[in-house]
Amino acid sequence: MGISMTIQPGNLFADVADVSAANIGEEALSEILARPGLKIERIISQGQTSPPGFWYDQAWNEWVIVLKGRATLQFEHELAARSLGVGDYVFIPARKRHRVEWTEPQQPTVWLAVHFE
Repeated sequence: MGISMTIQPGNLFADVADVSAANIGEEALSEILARPGLKIERIISQGQTSPPGFWYDQAWNEWVIVLKGRATLQFEHELAARSLGVGDYVFIPARKRHRVEWTEPQQPTVWLAVHFE
């Protein structure tokens, strides 16, 4: 038995201004596609960072790209944070501890994140 595939068009930038304005206090996450072992989501940040001392420690791999805006990621055991701009991407292996150090406060940063086993 296969996975049912329904055509579901969309636009990653369709409501960015509305979503970022409505969620100034927290990032906005939108699931684009979910299948067993795979999830693709859009993340909109505007000035959000990881809480002090908090590290993401995910049990799955993540590939993320910045589609709009800018951000800085810090990986545990790396001295310098990594600056990301439009078109920059990074593969984050499972269990690689990381945090969001900075996102642009004056405009939305739009990420596309692919989570997989």
